Amino acid sequence: MNILITGCNGQLGNEMQLLEKEMPTHTFFNTDVQELDITNQLAIEDFVAKHEIDGIVNCAAYTAVDKAEDNRALATALNTEAPAYLAAAVEKRGGWLVQISTDYVFDGTKHTPYVETDTPCPDSVYGSTKLAGELAAQKFCKRTMIIRTAWLYSSFGNNFVKTMIRLGKEREELGVIFDQIGTPTYTRDLARAIVTAIEQGIKPGVYHYSNEGVTSWYDFTRAIHRLAGISNCHVRPLHTSEYPTPARRPAYSVLDKTKIKQTLGIEIPWWEDSLAELVGMISQKA
Repeated sequence: MNILITGCNGQLGNEMQLLEKEMPTHTFFNTDVQELDITNQLAIEDFVAKHEIDGIVNCAAYTAVDKAEDNRALATALNTEAPAYLAAAVEKRGGWLVQISTDYVFDGTKHTPYVETDTPCPDSVYGSTKLAGELAAQKFCKRTMIIRTAWLYSSFGNNFVKTMIRLGKEREELGVIFDQIGTPTYTRDLARAIVTAIEQGIKPGVYHYSNEGVTSWYDFTRAIHRLAGISNCHVRPLHTSEYPTPARRPAYSVLDKTKIKQTLGIEIPWWEDSLAELVGMISQKA
């Protein structure tokens, strides 16, 4: 197959590129905005037709959650309109689309893990535009696989893990939110699940993927520091109300992964095992 990867310079896009060598029978077209502006419908149509694209993994998105509150137009262009354009273009070739979505499609008021059939109820511009992108992708491409994920981190770009390691080394004290609950997701684990889905043949529908287990941002930070050998920084628990942000965060965003595990026949690593793998990699490079 000829497979288009969008957002190749982001966390997931970079991880997908590392795994492409495991799929030597496919040809990959790794693009970011310099190679393909996914907000340009004509450019997408031309690219997909010219390169005879059979499938698309859309790793591109506007993910600045707080900035999205004041930049609805840009968030809509990248998170809603672009998936529609990609879906429509690959549908013409009878192809498939993997659209990455988010736990922010829920408002976080549940107290048990969210399943795919729960009614979405976003409470932010970011969440609203990502939900609209899910619906658009499914509308315009019959073979669309939506994968909602949460709390992504990797060795690439800026993310929570790398920030906490840096701040832990720079500061004597940190305040971190303790009353927002979810599951960290090592982006490489997500990329491996996507590769498995491609190799097995894309099965359309909505799926949830994060690592196994549950934690808070506070406990996540304590684990990061422990694994990174940081002992001189006191981490203090904060209420969400003590750290106001323009966009509201889900208080509880644990995702139930039963569907994707059964569909793909995969086991998902525990979040702390994957965190240890990543922190070990970062420590070796330091």
